[in-house]
Amino acid sequence: MAEPLRVLIVDDELGMRLGAERALAGFAVSLPEFNRDVNFSVELAGTGEEALARIAAQAPDILLLDHKLPGISGLEILSKILESKVEILTIMMTAYASLDTAITATRRGAYDFLAKPFTPAELRASVRKAVKHLLLQREARRLSQEKRQVRFQFISVLAHELKAPLAAIEGYLNIMADKSLGGDLLAYQQMVGRSLVRVHGMRKLILDLLDLTRIESGNRKRESVPVDVRAVAQMALDTAQPDAKARRIALNLRAPQPVQLLGDPGEIEIMLNNLISNAVKYNRDGGRVDVDLAALGDEVKIAVADTGIGLTQEEAGRLFQDFVRIKNEKTRNILGSGLGLAILKKLAQLYNGSVSVSSKPGEGSVFTLVLKANVS
Repeated sequence: MAEPLRVLIVDDELGMRLGAERALAGFAVSLPEFNRDVNFSVELAGTGEEALARIAAQAPDILLLDHKLPGISGLEILSKILESKVEILTIMMTAYASLDTAITATRRGAYDFLAKPFTPAELRASVRKAVKHLLLQREARRLSQEKRQVRFQFISVLAHELKAPLAAIEGYLNIMADKSLGGDLLAYQQMVGRSLVRVHGMRKLILDLLDLTRIESGNRKRESVPVDVRAVAQMALDTAQPDAKARRIALNLRAPQPVQLLGDPGEIEIMLNNLISNAVKYNRDGGRVDVDLAALGDEVKIAVADTGIGLTQEEAGRLFQDFVRIKNEKTRNILGSGLGLAILKKLAQLYNGSVSVSSKPGEGSVFTLVLKANVS
């Protein structure tokens, strides 16, 4: 259960203080949008000086503040709170409301006004509104901080991912510029090839990032048309065939009949390309990749099995996160952006679907993608 919000009632009239306290006794605000019921811990102060002492000791969440006080006034208290930059939501209570007072109080940070005399229902309505505003402020601040942290992590990971290939290309170019291997261009052919591989990897990283941001922002243009998943799977296998053939990896499609899905052909292609290219990339020479398709009621099930290096349980648990690449002795020389499976998972969610993996180190992996067949 969440901690109660602290309310400080400041009024020089004892009856007003006790009446407001009674109105809030046992009062709770239900906020389904925050999945929370808010109740209150109430404190009282009879002067501005006592109020400032309580605020200095522990600032309340909500301040019910009388305008006219002996000694330091309500407006002066507002000024001191503003100067100290303490986060307090203040409701001014006054029997002397005027436009000038309202303008001054608002400039000094007052959130709302409650004209005396007021009923318990009016007080509770004002507090209810203040609570919702306060929690919205805190949620906005939390999201803003989270956004800054995500942006920092994103830039840090991106810089890390680009640093190594850029350094490698720069090194090769310096060797070629200095003609360290002599004047025969053939001597530099291997370096040119390695540089092109690095450039290809960086281009894929950038394209994957664009796909990821378009999906997360909702700015990716989507179609909703009947898609033959078997035909898309066959195209993905044809695309992977040259790499598979070079390593003697057999590719097999097991789908006795067309499998229909209502969706975006480009998205289905991205998902299948990711699954099949990874099954080839992380396979052993002379291995195999089996792609099984099935229509199960209102779902389409796609299973891609390989005979590759496999994953530990801990590695499998991290696999679908952004920028996650499994790094060990067997994957050291395998290039990738670490975004393909994260994109796959986000696309699957657009189809009310899921993706999972079962794997054994040294034996291979089975990736299972389940999509709703009629999600537009």
